[in-house]
Amino acid sequence: MTGRLFDSSAARNAALVRVGAIAVAFAAVAVGVAVFAPRLADPAWVRSAVESTGPFAPLVFVGIQTLQVILAPIPGQALAAVGGYLFGTAAGTAYSMVGVVAGSAVVFLLARRFGRPAVERLVADDALARFDGFADRRGVTGLFVLFLLPASPDDALCALAGVSPLRLRTLVVLVAVGRLPTFALAAAAGQNAGAANYEAVALLVGVGVVTSAVVYRYRDELAARVG
Repeated sequence: MTGRLFDSSAARNAALVRVGAIAVAFAAVAVGVAVFAPRLADPAWVRSAVESTGPFAPLVFVGIQTLQVILAPIPGQALAAVGGYLFGTAAGTAYSMVGVVAGSAVVFLLARRFGRPAVERLVADDALARFDGFADRRGVTGLFVLFLLPASPDDALCALAGVSPLRLRTLVVLVAVGRLPTFALAAAAGQNAGAANYEAVALLVGVGVVTSAVVYRYRDELAARVG
């Protein structure tokens, strides 16, 4: 992932109609969720809804985790905690990672199909600038470090990666490895919350926050070491 990631002006013009269509579609989905299904943004409701599906609960949960990457109504780590509560740490983490990887691949492929102009309409300018600068300096290892950060939005990172030279299989590895630690911590916190072991929950959350702060503070140094 070297060089600037912006397409030419000709490519921007050629994709204008598609950009408008994507923007309208995403806006319609966002409005639909807010107006007709506001509970999709409530992890507690998601937990009760998944539990009600019985033996299909794992498939439903994976589907919801996939959709959160594409539509982003709920933070993935919040759902990972729900997964830990429902299925335990190991299974909850596994189901979350399947959903996150699947959703990331979908976003990546959509971005690759519709191009940089569409991504620029959906991702904030400052996020684009930060990604470009960090990717220029650190390449694939820099993207891996960004996936280690819980605060980094999956949808934006995968969309930006989709308009870079990165291959899909590389993205899958980056997501699976980079997101695993925080999703495992979140699932463990969810399992402990279900057991009313709140001291363990507080410890796990604290570990996640401190680790994230350290990764963010030393992201350039970490990327250099990983690379």
